[in-house]
Amino acid sequence: MSEVIPIGPFHPALKEAAHFELEVEGEKVVGGDFKFGYMHRGIEDLATKKSYHSNIFLAERVCGICNTVHSTCYTQTVEALMNLDPPQRAKYIRTIVFETERLASHLLWFGVGMHELGYDTAYMYLWREREHVMEIMERLCGKRVNLGINTLGGVRRDISPEIIDFINGKLDIVDKVIEKTGKIINEDRILKSRVKNIGILPKDEAKKLCVVGPTARGSGIDIDVRRDEPYAAYSKMDFQVPLEESGDILSRVLVRFKELIESTKIIRQSIKDLPRGPISLEELPFPNKGEAFGRVEGHRGELVYYIKSNGTNRPERVKIRTPSVVNNSSLLYMMLGEKLADVPIIIASIDPCFSCTDRVTIVENKSNSRKTVLLSQLKRRRNN
Repeated sequence: MSEVIPIGPFHPALKEAAHFELEVEGEKVVGGDFKFGYMHRGIEDLATKKSYHSNIFLAERVCGICNTVHSTCYTQTVEALMNLDPPQRAKYIRTIVFETERLASHLLWFGVGMHELGYDTAYMYLWREREHVMEIMERLCGKRVNLGINTLGGVRRDISPEIIDFINGKLDIVDKVIEKTGKIINEDRILKSRVKNIGILPKDEAKKLCVVGPTARGSGIDIDVRRDEPYAAYSKMDFQVPLEESGDILSRVLVRFKELIESTKIIRQSIKDLPRGPISLEELPFPNKGEAFGRVEGHRGELVYYIKSNGTNRPERVKIRTPSVVNNSSLLYMMLGEKLADVPIIIASIDPCFSCTDRVTIVENKSNSRKTVLLSQLKRRRNN
């Protein structure tokens, strides 16, 4: 006999609000449903009420850990509307900041994953060592989060020789952190037993669900916007796109681990080949009337921005498709047939970004019993 186990919207295993209703038989997940907010906080509508410049800061606040990802995608899309080509030095600086933020995101994700597995020693170690990456971002941009480095036609801050020396020194430390992380992944048998052959997403199913980023590459789908449609300075970078075929949690772990190595390589190449010249354009034309579409390879996968201009200083329409919108759809498939105890690490394995979900608690006066329901369920109850 099966029963329904609610997880969320607020739950220790979830770092943001999401609602899962899992049908289980004993410890085995046999079905379920979920509800997400799809990142809707009125940001797209608010963007139509602000200028193109002001929206750079709004885009950064779509996601705290991916703030440069969003501002880069937004500025590149607006630059396409303006027919702008930023200076080469600005493109290289964008690449450096972009990959530094990827390092910070992946190390944070590794720490969260270790915590979900109960491996808090590794969790504390990874988050402590992640501070070296945060110090790089602070030296580059003057801030640790919401970096504010991008502007239309370039970047706001230049990189001095002293900053380059600082980055190189910190990257040497990060290399050792990555090496130790690799040993934890490859040599800890208990850790491997919790992630190998768990939460499998086969390649064919991954294609049907249109997953992106490390989730797709962990299932053998060879896609990466940085290589397939280069932006910033990626066309001049020599890097590999990590790929794993098994589709389980371990595959997604290995993809992100290998991306740590590639990110340090890209940062070093960008610093070594950093061209001279200005970091931004002095004059900006007025946006042309029309439409533009931009995409970048975020830490969780492909991020898409669509902007429609009516010829004024404010966009007529801004549409944002975050990677989690498509990746989240794969979670239920990964959970089917797995143990309920593995659900938290399965959810964490795609590094989801949830928005808030409506919920209330109903107290039955007669029985004094409580149950959690969605707002839609409450409306049906009221109508009945």
